[in-house]
Amino acid sequence: MSLAEYRKKRSGHSPEPRGRRRRGARRAPHFVIQHHAASTDHYDFRLEIDGVLVSWAVPKGPSTNPKDKRMARRTEDHPLEYETFEGVIPEGEYGAGRVIVWDRGTYDNDSPHAMAQSLERGHLSFTLDGEKLRGGYALTRIRQGKGETWLLVKKSDADADARRRPVRSQPESVLSGRTLDDLSQSES
Repeated sequence: MSLAEYRKKRSGHSPEPRGRRRRGARRAPHFVIQHHAASTDHYDFRLEIDGVLVSWAVPKGPSTNPKDKRMARRTEDHPLEYETFEGVIPEGEYGAGRVIVWDRGTYDNDSPHAMAQSLERGHLSFTLDGEKLRGGYALTRIRQGKGETWLLVKKSDADADARRRPVRSQPESVLSGRTLDDLSQSES
């Protein structure tokens, strides 16, 4: 996907960044997970790959339990500037609703292939170094085409914890400390 799909879905009246594709890798690629209360409440899981944030919508949010298989729907790529976007996307705009940065950090590719090639092959393996999530994860495509479906799974490693429920126990933004409820109250 390219940023053309991202731009096509936005009228220009949204506070979201317009963005541009960036060339040249940073020292470690970034990831961001945004809690997004739109038409459905979900988490947008985004990995920096080849100058854009490749994105999936994860309805239940990520888990630290390796037994949990989280459905992840592929969405359009987003510009790198989106990794710090928090705010309210106005009614009538694509993705209308509240957005906070739930987690962010860097990641390492655990695959023998480049991330873009792994994406094309349908299996990404990586280690997150975030503020809330750490350790190995994998994204595996289970259905191709429109409505491309993937599974997000935590790997069994030292950071796996079946008892921990970060989506429930840590609802606040890692940037502002606000929750989605705080955001809606401050925008009223």
